[in-house]
Amino acid sequence: MLQDVLTAVIAAGCAGLVYLAAAARVIKQYERGVILRLGRYIGVRPPGFTTIVPFVDRMHKVNMQIVTLPVPAQEGITKDNVTVRVDAVVYFKVVDPASAVIQVEDYRFAVSQMAQTSLRSIIGKSDLDDLLSNREKLNQGLELMIDSPAVGWGVHVDRVEIKDVSLPDTMKRSMARQAEADRERRARIINADAELQASRKLAEAAQQMADTPAALQLRLLQTVTAVATEKNSTLVLPFPVELLRYLDTAQRSAEERGRPEPPRRLEEPAPATAPSTADGAPADGADPAPPCDPASVTPVRAAADAVSHTSPTDRQRT
Repeated sequence: MLQDVLTAVIAAGCAGLVYLAAAARVIKQYERGVILRLGRYIGVRPPGFTTIVPFVDRMHKVNMQIVTLPVPAQEGITKDNVTVRVDAVVYFKVVDPASAVIQVEDYRFAVSQMAQTSLRSIIGKSDLDDLLSNREKLNQGLELMIDSPAVGWGVHVDRVEIKDVSLPDTMKRSMARQAEADRERRARIINADAELQASRKLAEAAQQMADTPAALQLRLLQTVTAVATEKNSTLVLPFPVELLRYLDTAQRSAEERGRPEPPRRLEEPAPATAPSTADGAPADGADPAPPCDPASVTPVRAAADAVSHTSPTDRQRT
């Protein structure tokens, strides 16, 4: 009899241990346990050790940590008709474990699909420039689009980040040419502004040198000194234009002072005529007299012309 009682106690103890092992559950700190008894929601168990009714209760553990969900690259056409591929990443967490278990079949898959569709919608509503430079605004809009339906699932979207925007090779080359042209334009504008400022300063310097001629000579000496310090074999000496003008003026003045004054014009006699024959032709051996302008013949020139046009016999007679 005693042996039967002892056997029954041992059996009851083993059954109790099996029941306890089947009913015992351990919930981690970052998890929550959603209890469904015979398919009906009865509550959420906090972290720690807890028990359920075996074969009656079912517990679903829900992770309360922030989940990082990568969104596959989505290809779409932007508002300005450019084909791009955009991928993103979504950070979310469960704030209501009961809704995450009851309201949606798989909240991870649901958030992933909602992120993909929202990303496609954002691509179609945005320009290429917004995708490349205004990502903060697009991230906020994408976060609102995903978070609105996710609230009913007990999920809160913490943030959404667009990772990369892939462009076609032709568009990359076009953007590179555009950036190069813009930089060249800015470089030309800067050079033109520098030339304008330099021309203004040079005009002021020229006005100052015009008021003070000695400044030009000092500038010339400074240039010679600057060239001599480089120790070149050839010395280039700039010659001021003002000095050339001065030398030209001095030469003209000297020529005008050294030129003799022309003789005064007097009343000229009739020009001497060369001997001629009976028919009026010049005699043999006599050179024809050149035509003379009476207004331009001086007495000295008239005498010289008369002597040069006489024959040798007449010269001996004289």
